[in-house]
Amino acid sequence: MKSTPLDVDALPAGMRPDDRVVVFDGVCEVCSRWVQFVIAHDPDSRLRLASLQSDAGQALLAQAGLSPDEYDTMIFVEGRQLYFKSTAALRVLYHFGGIWRLLSFARVIPAFLRNFAYDRLAKNRYSLFGKKETCLMPTPEIKARFL
Repeated sequence: MKSTPLDVDALPAGMRPDDRVVVFDGVCEVCSRWVQFVIAHDPDSRLRLASLQSDAGQALLAQAGLSPDEYDTMIFVEGRQLYFKSTAALRVLYHFGGIWRLLSFARVIPAFLRNFAYDRLAKNRYSLFGKKETCLMPTPEIKARFL
């Protein structure tokens, strides 16, 4: 899946055109750990967060032309573009600097190969890692990062 332009006239409530947003499956255990990783490695709060199940997540799924129950993908909004799956994850890593920035250069691997591995994990994530029964209870500072 290629990147898709962001329609800035149809942004979800609370989102600005220059926001960088990580959109994730809110009940996925792996995704929850990913969000905690993002929060820990982004102390300056440059990245915002939204679950695919939220109103913001649903609006971004619609912009991407995806089904409202398409939870097998991660979306990263950056530079008025929507990025998907492994490309989204690698673009997020780039923003952390250091070794993470170096790892982000795995983008040189063709997307169809990266996404093959991504899709296998996404299709089996609930059976391998389970679903969350409760949501993360964020502090007010962390809660402000969510759309």
